[in-house]
Amino acid sequence: MLTIEELTTDYGPIRAVDGVSLKVPEGSVTAVLGANGAGKTTLLRTICGLVRPTSGRVKVEGEDITRWAVEEIVRFGVAHVPEGRGVIAELTVQENLRLGGLWRGREAMPIREIFDLFPRLEERSGQPASRLSGGERQMLSIGRALMGRPRALLLDEPSLGLAPVLVAQIMSMVRRLADTLGLAVLLVEQNARSALSIANHGVVLNLGQVVVEQEPSKLVADERLLHAYLGF
Repeated sequence: MLTIEELTTDYGPIRAVDGVSLKVPEGSVTAVLGANGAGKTTLLRTICGLVRPTSGRVKVEGEDITRWAVEEIVRFGVAHVPEGRGVIAELTVQENLRLGGLWRGREAMPIREIFDLFPRLEERSGQPASRLSGGERQMLSIGRALMGRPRALLLDEPSLGLAPVLVAQIMSMVRRLADTLGLAVLLVEQNARSALSIANHGVVLNLGQVVVEQEPSKLVADERLLHAYLGF
């Protein structure tokens, strides 16, 4: 269980996240939606320790990790896949994956399990990441995060820049990871309909605040809300 309690984050005079509270149970996907500047990315960066909150708490399975160092948060089981598919282009697929599990040593997830989850990566295992397609790079980014056997997975815009058919594949994969690995997945997306199609819960941010929190089916059906906060 990933629990966020009244989390607030400031950049100088700018309040980017304003009293956000939410819970992400294990084996579930919570979609965080909102326009550019809504505070979605800052929320993820605060959870994983890259940005220090002004107030509030972050808990994983009841343990307060709010003020921990980034490396301690990662070791405790929070994996962050930032926007942009930041793989190391010069390294092979297999080398990128090994890099993700270095700090776990023998406790790292075997690469064989990653290849079972992402067969396409096995086909490309000896090739440099620079030769991968956008969808394959996203798979590699997520696979590298999974090497550390996380309890919670934070995904920032995994569908960004991908063709619709690849977006559907990535979303299906995210759903499968929550179901098969029991991960608590916090999914930040601008592609609202795709994210809500695989989510258990939906949250809409505006100016750093939670303005709507509903079942995905109700969010998708609310055209007024989609237009007001998501630009549809």
